[in-house]
Amino acid sequence: MKTTLTSFLALSAMCTSSLLALDYQWQTKYMTLSVNDKGYIVKMVDKTDSVNYSPEKYQSPIMNLSQGEKYIHPTKASYDATTGKLTLTYENGSVAVVKVNVKDSYIRLELESLAPRNGIDHIVWGPYNTTISQTIGEIISVVRNGKFAIGIMGLDDNTTSGPPCDGEMYQLCYIIHSPDPKKYPLPPNLKEGQRFRIGGDGINDVAFYSHPEEYFRYLSGNGAALEPEFGSSIVMHSRDRSVPKTILYPKFNDFPSVKAPRHLVLEQVDEDYIGSAIAFYGCPDDKGLNVIEQIVKNEGLPYITRDGKWIKDPSTFRTDIAWRGPHDKLLEYALQLNIKGVQDEGLGEYYVNPANRWAGKQVTLNGKKVPISEYTKQLNQHGIAYGLHTLTLFLQPHCSDVAPVPSQDLCTVLTTKLTKAAGPTDTNLQVEEVSFLNEKGAWDDNHTNVLRIGTELITYEGVTTEKPYTLTGVKRGAYRTEATSHWPGEEVAKLQINCYHGFVPNLKLQDQYADYYAKWLIDGGMNYIDFDGFESFTYQGHGQYSFKRFLRQLFDKYHKMGGSYLRVMGSCVFEGNWHYMSVCNVGGGNHMFNPVTNKWGIEGKDIRYAFTGSYFPCTFGIQNFSPSWDVQIIENLQSKAIAWDATYMLGLSQQAVEANPNKDALFKAFRTWEDARIANIFPRELKLEMRKEENRYHLEQQDANTWTLYDVTPDNSFTNPRVLKRPQ
Repeated sequence: MKTTLTSFLALSAMCTSSLLALDYQWQTKYMTLSVNDKGYIVKMVDKTDSVNYSPEKYQSPIMNLSQGEKYIHPTKASYDATTGKLTLTYENGSVAVVKVNVKDSYIRLELESLAPRNGIDHIVWGPYNTTISQTIGEIISVVRNGKFAIGIMGLDDNTTSGPPCDGEMYQLCYIIHSPDPKKYPLPPNLKEGQRFRIGGDGINDVAFYSHPEEYFRYLSGNGAALEPEFGSSIVMHSRDRSVPKTILYPKFNDFPSVKAPRHLVLEQVDEDYIGSAIAFYGCPDDKGLNVIEQIVKNEGLPYITRDGKWIKDPSTFRTDIAWRGPHDKLLEYALQLNIKGVQDEGLGEYYVNPANRWAGKQVTLNGKKVPISEYTKQLNQHGIAYGLHTLTLFLQPHCSDVAPVPSQDLCTVLTTKLTKAAGPTDTNLQVEEVSFLNEKGAWDDNHTNVLRIGTELITYEGVTTEKPYTLTGVKRGAYRTEATSHWPGEEVAKLQINCYHGFVPNLKLQDQYADYYAKWLIDGGMNYIDFDGFESFTYQGHGQYSFKRFLRQLFDKYHKMGGSYLRVMGSCVFEGNWHYMSVCNVGGGNHMFNPVTNKWGIEGKDIRYAFTGSYFPCTFGIQNFSPSWDVQIIENLQSKAIAWDATYMLGLSQQAVEANPNKDALFKAFRTWEDARIANIFPRELKLEMRKEENRYHLEQQDANTWTLYDVTPDNSFTNPRVLKRPQ
């Protein structure tokens, strides 16, 4: 049959109309999302310029199912616009109903039902493939290209970042990804997406970071991933935590010293994937943080504010003090500098212990030891938040939940049973099965093996591989527990060991420690806490869920007891703690940032990429005030922190400050910049200029609302004065 041009166009139009009829479209203020009749996203369109960010050859299921790490894809979709329900049929026969609720700037998706389950243990939101690749926000599942941002956010504690994997955590590594291919081209021997081990032994912060090149990207999450074939992907998942599950632990660390993963039988929890929900958003890149704030407020997510502003708002970013030594001058210095947050690094690491909750820690003031609560009253009168450096949930052997009577809620790796009676002095202990008893230590292979039998802790070296299965290298009554008699059939629990040769609470005991910390903070008058060792939540194998459960419990209890703003700092930023953390001033010195040269250190560069890609302030770590510092170093430090929207802790001690002959001038310069930062006088364009390492500045305050910014030349002259005013 002869086809005319007119009939061909008419036929094409009919086909196009038919295809469009099979697409279900939902439109927000900024984006149109289209899903076809198989349940795949075919369009993610920026409504401003009609760009489709869904890669044509890599379309994404709106929701996958999984058994372990094997995905099961949808084969059919139907949408009822009246009820707002999307029905998805899967290749295994399962049928899911997803409630779709279009909000102003995001689309809310919630799983209402799945039947039959057919052994499904995870549901997976995504992975959603995009053509965006410039900025990968792997912590909170967002990707950005300077013009548009596409992201998803979990709306319940059991919906967490990344794909299903053992331990539900990412593996530390470097990947090759240039932030600017023209400025930082890859050498011929490297390619985008190539993976490298992080190096180091993990004993200190610097060991985690080993590549100074800008195109070496340190991964801090798996909620978003670079996909060199087409761009990137973003993904979250939810798990049925009530079913038995054994995993290989961990995938989190990748040090060369870690020989092999260990098995871990997970604690079962009454949490299900039915009710799992996400917010799916696409918006102009510069609106991303505003859209996330809307999601957080509308959906009842943790919305932490200070002085009425959300803590993720860059206008709230402030410098803190890391204090060491006697406290005589601390309040005086803080008032002079206008700093409102103090971490007391000088009191050392704090380990939780219900039997000795203050561990003898007191403030040294005017030559006397003063209770912390007495000192915090003075600071609180001036609005200064004060807190201690803690090791979070690393339970040491002296903890009352370990000895002399170990808690039944210490985290266990596995359980078995005795097959032979044993007296208090017997070392010939026989067990029902070998299981994983020959696997030693935790992820760092620290060769510490501990069993709990009744109220006794026992250490051992291994177990024979032939019946009768007999423990070797047994030492009875370990950790100050009492050796007692045991009987056949009695439970033997292998305990999870942390990297400090201590222990870990299970989720039930973790809830008690959240209450413990809340009461400890309130009783001490403290409103700031540094959770060093934040990774202690990973040992239970529940990933981001464990973080969310603890922090929600902590904040709820803290507020019920009368607390208001709680400033949280920690050793690392995860999707599980992102909502709750104000800052993460991890690391220190020139490994972070050098205020003399204005150059980023390796650790600072790596953390900057990870944090800023996920709308979290980057950091200069701890910058210790030196007796040799001059005013320009302070001005470099402050100007570059403002330029990068970075936070840091100014390391102070009375000894170091008083030894600097120019301390008054340095304090005045710091205060001038700090007050200007609070006044929010620096526009975006100026901040970008100030980021250049060769640029140095001097700032003078004219009145309460006006400052003059000068360029500093190589001969230290002040030029190019610019008047900056407080926004009205």
